[in-house]
Amino acid sequence: MNDKIHVLYIDDEDNNLKSFRATLRKDFKILTAIDAEEGLKIAREEEIHVVIADQRMPGMTGTEFFEELVKFNPDPIRILLTGYSDIASVIDAINKGEVYRFIDKPWNIEQIKNSIKNAADIYFMRRELKDKNQKLQKLHSEMNQFVYSLSHELRGPLMSISGVSKLAKMELKDPDALEYFEMIDTATDKLDDFIYKMLDFYRSTKIENKLTDIKFSEIVDQQLTAYRKKFNIEHIQVEIDINQPCTFTSDDSKIRVIFNNLFSNAVQFQKSGIEDKKIDLTVDVNETEAVILLSDNGIGIEEKHHPDVFNLFSRATQKNVGTGLGLYMVKEAVEQMGGKIELNSVFGDSTTFKVSLPNMK
Repeated sequence: MNDKIHVLYIDDEDNNLKSFRATLRKDFKILTAIDAEEGLKIAREEEIHVVIADQRMPGMTGTEFFEELVKFNPDPIRILLTGYSDIASVIDAINKGEVYRFIDKPWNIEQIKNSIKNAADIYFMRRELKDKNQKLQKLHSEMNQFVYSLSHELRGPLMSISGVSKLAKMELKDPDALEYFEMIDTATDKLDDFIYKMLDFYRSTKIENKLTDIKFSEIVDQQLTAYRKKFNIEHIQVEIDINQPCTFTSDDSKIRVIFNNLFSNAVQFQKSGIEDKKIDLTVDVNETEAVILLSDNGIGIEEKHHPDVFNLFSRATQKNVGTGLGLYMVKEAVEQMGGKIELNSVFGDSTTFKVSLPNMK
């Protein structure tokens, strides 16, 4: 395999071709063509890294040659040789042939060597970037498949285990056996919650926005139904106020990630031993944005932790709940939708999160 830079040089003067080859063949793999048609034929058959063409050629100019070349092979870096001052040709070469640089004739050997090396650096960097992008696309596709499996192939059997356990508890009389099935339920609930967290993490950080019409009242009603199944919130006064007089367009799954994690935090970080526990959720929508306010009178967050609460795996309390993912996912989801989130918390008293989301219609 030849690891030299592959250079194609097109010039209608045979002496120039011979001189170019003789001067540079030790440094580069040189291919030459006496006219543009021959140059296009070589470019179709050979791997070319850098193409150098003379502007003034009969039949097809250097600029026209480059314009044809980019139609089927835009990768080689293009250099135009000009022996006269013609601003119109220069403009055409930039706009149509996407030329990397110009070199005046007669060319200087060191100048053209450096130009070829610099052009080749760009070629190989672009190729490396293209390869990495292809690998990233493949990885993204594999991740989508993994998330699908996580959602369906894992949660399905898990729900079956949970269902069988609940049936067994209805029939069993032995208290020791019941305790074992309680342990199974606790473990399956934790695993299911973790799978949900991973799905939310992926939706909020890795998937591009999928825009739909958002009806906040419907989303909140559905989420509250799910919360009541998941949490014991009968002892918490939940106040909901939604004002949406107009259509709002955004990403439904990311909005659910925001509500899920903010509400979950508000429940889990309530103060123990008090009776007037409360969570207030307000949503105000107008033509340009939706403002979500979620407040609680829980344990609050110390001021020293405020700058870090949205960081990955950050915890603002020693209370042993959560994965340290929740607020990170909220912030990622908000920012991916072009919004912003603000925290206002008094330690030992209350916490309020304000989320502003643009209307993306």
